[in-house]
Amino acid sequence: MDYYEWLQTEHRALKQAGLLRHLHTVMSPPTSVITLNGNYVVNLGSNNYLGLSTHPSIISAAASAAMVYGAGASGSRLLSGNIECYTTLETNLAKAKGTEAVLVFSSGYVANTSIIPVLAGEGDLILSDEFNHASIIDGCRLSHAKKKIYQHCDVEHLKTLLAEASGYNRILIVTDGVFSMDGDIAPLRDIYEVTMKYNAMLLIDDAHGFGVLGKDGSGTVAHLGLEGEYIIQMGTLSKAIGGLGGYVAGKRILIDLLINRARGFIFTTGLPPATLAAADAALNVMRSSRNLRRQLLKHAETMKVALTNLGYTLLPSQTQILPVIIGEPQRATDVAEALLAEDVFAPAIRPPAVPSGTSRLRVTVMATHTDSDIQKAIDAFATVRHLT
Repeated sequence: MDYYEWLQTEHRALKQAGLLRHLHTVMSPPTSVITLNGNYVVNLGSNNYLGLSTHPSIISAAASAAMVYGAGASGSRLLSGNIECYTTLETNLAKAKGTEAVLVFSSGYVANTSIIPVLAGEGDLILSDEFNHASIIDGCRLSHAKKKIYQHCDVEHLKTLLAEASGYNRILIVTDGVFSMDGDIAPLRDIYEVTMKYNAMLLIDDAHGFGVLGKDGSGTVAHLGLEGEYIIQMGTLSKAIGGLGGYVAGKRILIDLLINRARGFIFTTGLPPATLAAADAALNVMRSSRNLRRQLLKHAETMKVALTNLGYTLLPSQTQILPVIIGEPQRATDVAEALLAEDVFAPAIRPPAVPSGTSRLRVTVMATHTDSDIQKAIDAFATVRHLT
């Protein structure tokens, strides 16, 4: 089979399985209502949970940083790219997370694929929740450690795997704090108790909890009242913060180790100054925006109740992420396209992002949605209900 024939075969297979994806062109800022492919639509597909990416003071901070420092860092952080914007942001992130130190990476994906291979390697064991994000899965693969999957949020299964584990140098337990496709919160109190019992390490990916849960939006760990030196927190600056970047928060000695061994940190050009300044400004707004967090979760509850009353099947989400289960990939795509015809954007999520048979619409609300936006979305779901 030659190259072009192989491409055609792969393309055909995706299409027949209902898994062929297409890019939508957004022609406006990522607000609660966007211009998508030339049409104004209610945006239920954004991770910009608090609407901070278009906040005037944050945009102003980004513009000012670009004027002072230029458009790019122009080097890795270990060379010439560690501009002072990093120091400010990392100091303030550490205060927000309640940890000794923070290290910022170029994205959340890069953070996980860089952190995990430092924490575990050959001769070590990683125990990972079955619904963890793809960046965690890939980080585990890159580590060359032995990996075992425990059933989703099942602490008893985790205990069983730990009890059976022997002969490993180190054990790392990895879980999302808020699961990105399900919207549920990991049972972190019980997981941490098990972590301590077996002298393991615990890495929590808090990408979707940071800015939404906990005091001042500090995240899922704070939301559940946890603290401890064996907890390592990873997060992103691209969700509630509304920008770009990933980070790890923990002990100063851990951060020093990552600076020296995390390949995705060492061999990557630093983030642009505007991006760093925007994240720092957004962090300040986030911590003082209790009403935004309340409004976000209020909208989520309104939408969840309405969709349930319409007869849709939702997973038991506790957050702003509402998974509407459709089933087969093509049907999920059909429902998403029908909603788009009603000027509502709710993207279809299909394997491999979710397990086979659970294709869904991943509905995410924003604090900046109006009540009329939410009602328009509910009305659209009522219109297309017959397709499910």
